[in-house]
Amino acid sequence: MKNLDLSLYLVTDKSDDVEKFLKTIEEGIKGGVTVVQIREKTADTLDFYNLALKVKEITSKYNVPLIINDRVDVALAIDADGVHVGQSDMPCEITRKLVGPDKIVGVSAATIEEAKKAQEDGADYIGTGAVFPTQTKDDAPKITKKDLKEIVDSIDIPVVAIGGINLSNAYELNDTGIAGLSVVSAIMSSENPKKSSEKLLNIFNS
Repeated sequence: MKNLDLSLYLVTDKSDDVEKFLKTIEEGIKGGVTVVQIREKTADTLDFYNLALKVKEITSKYNVPLIINDRVDVALAIDADGVHVGQSDMPCEITRKLVGPDKIVGVSAATIEEAKKAQEDGADYIGTGAVFPTQTKDDAPKITKKDLKEIVDSIDIPVVAIGGINLSNAYELNDTGIAGLSVVSAIMSSENPKKSSEKLLNIFNS
C-alpha cells in the first residue's frame, strides 16, 4: 500500500447523517478520490471505531487507502492503511514505532523545519496548509504559495496541499510541485461529489 497516489486526498468532516456521509465518500471515490482520511475531532472512541469500520468497507471495495486522523489506537483497531498526525498529536517517530514500517504515516507541517523533521522521523508524506482560507479548521496556519514550493523543494517525500481548496482556486497550485490536493468541503459538501471529484482531479492533472 506504500505505492501511494495522493492526487486527490479526501478528508472527511463531521458525520451527523451517517448514510449520507458514507454515500458521499463512495461517490467521491467513484469520481477519482485516491485517499480517504477520516477526521472526527469530537467523536467518542466507540463511535469513531464503528464509523471507521463502515468507511473501511467502502475504501477496501475500491482499493483506496484509508487513513485515520490523530487516533493511532483507532487506526490499529480497524487495521487502517495508515494514520495522520499533527504537530500537537502523537510524535511521528513514536507513531511510526506503534504502527510499524508497513503502514502509511502522514504529518501536518507548516514550515520547512517541521517538514524535514517529519521526513527524518519516518513520515511517508506531508500535509501542508492552509493554502487558502478555510472554515473547517480555524486554527490552521496560513502558508503562501512561495512557502508551499519551498517546503516541497526541501524534502524528498511527497507534499499534499490542504486548506480551502475548491474548484475555483485549485488551479493556482498547479506549478507548486505538490503530489496532490487535499479537500474537505469541496467534496463533502458538494451536491454531486462524484462530479466535483472528477473536476478537481482534472484540474490537478492539467
